[in-house]
Amino acid sequence: QVQLVESGGGLVQPGGSLRLSCAASGSIFSINAMGWYRQAPGKQRKLVARITSSGNINYADSVQGRFTISRDNAKNTVYLQINNLKPDDTAVYYCNLNWAISREYNYWGQGTQVTVSS
Repeated sequence: QVQLVESGGGLVQPGGSLRLSCAASGSIFSINAMGWYRQAPGKQRKLVARITSSGNINYADSVQGRFTISRDNAKNTVYLQINNLKPDDTAVYYCNLNWAISREYNYWGQGTQVTVSS
């Protein structure tokens, strides 16, 4: 069974920074993608950033230039560095891990709350 454990959320003032971490454990296929999604109250969960095991990266337009995703393949861990936080970044941030071999395997973390407020 695959588990994802997130950490690093919290309450931050506008303009501040946070670093989220997500560690995956279990039977994980080496060729995969890890990503961060966020869900604000009353809104749908949306992709923030995604990185493949080969290093290909995608960002949502709304976070380009402020968010940086990275990963440590040896530790099955993905990070999200968030700078210049804005109140609109307030959301629950979810880690995602997926790969496809004959079928799609898709896993989610429990979520970590990020609140941006003065």
